[in-house]
Amino acid sequence: MTLRHRAMLLAALIATPVFAADPPAATPSAATPSAVVAQAPAAAWRAIPAEELLVMTIEGGKRVVIQLAPAFAPRHVGNIQALARAQWWDGTSINRVQDNYVVQWGDVTEKKPLPPGLSPTSPADYAVPLANRRLAVTPLPHADAYAPATGFVAGWPVAMDGAAAWLPHCYGFVGVGRSMSPDAGTGAELYAVIGHAPRQLDRNIAVVGRVIDGMAHLSSLPRGTGELGFYTAQEHKAPVLSVRLASALPEAERPRFEMMDTASPSFAAYLRLRANRRDDFYDRPAGGVDLCNAPVPVRATPSGP
Repeated sequence: MTLRHRAMLLAALIATPVFAADPPAATPSAATPSAVVAQAPAAAWRAIPAEELLVMTIEGGKRVVIQLAPAFAPRHVGNIQALARAQWWDGTSINRVQDNYVVQWGDVTEKKPLPPGLSPTSPADYAVPLANRRLAVTPLPHADAYAPATGFVAGWPVAMDGAAAWLPHCYGFVGVGRSMSPDAGTGAELYAVIGHAPRQLDRNIAVVGRVIDGMAHLSSLPRGTGELGFYTAQEHKAPVLSVRLASALPEAERPRFEMMDTASPSFAAYLRLRANRRDDFYDRPAGGVDLCNAPVPVRATPSGP
């Protein structure tokens, strides 16, 4: 594909959606991203399927909920769901906490047998090819240092180059640990970003989801003193007590979450204000926002039938 054809494809992919007319201007003190989220109507929210929620319980009964992204990492997410159904992570541990970088968990011995039937993976799984699909993109009209174009697709931030789209390494996002290429990891070794977004990792590792609840339980863990933040033999590794898909939990115990529809007028208003704060606190609006500094709003909804 020539550069000209890639540019034409990218332009076709990033078609600005048509939003409803903006509401009357709010008073300066009310015109904040959090106010937009709080006032968003029910139509601006989309339920997250229970099959796409990974519930991890760590030492002390602390719960971390991860939203999986099967549309952007289908092979890895399929493996993660299979590992959760097999209760494979139960009894493993958090093995690495590197300041301003990642928390990583899995089998520290690297000898625990994997369940049968996992899909093979490769570096080709790090991005979604666009040759035979058209994404409904809410574009982010600000320059990005790591991709020709960025935006939001079905509730997820994405980066694009005209040939492929991929999830970025934003704060709280979850990736798959691997060894040297061409190994792409099975999904058994996972990490969450706990520092400044390491976007240089984009398209070098599979990004499979994001932490949507309990992030503080990961980011507040003691840092490892070994190389790259790995815990030494003398340091305590917080045990992973269980990892389950929300769909496998009893109905009354399932966490329930919604994410904002990134094609909605509410998200358009939220995105505009993330780049142009004009409330009482701000004297000088930034005039821009990067992909990782406009997190898609997620909220919990009541549990139980």
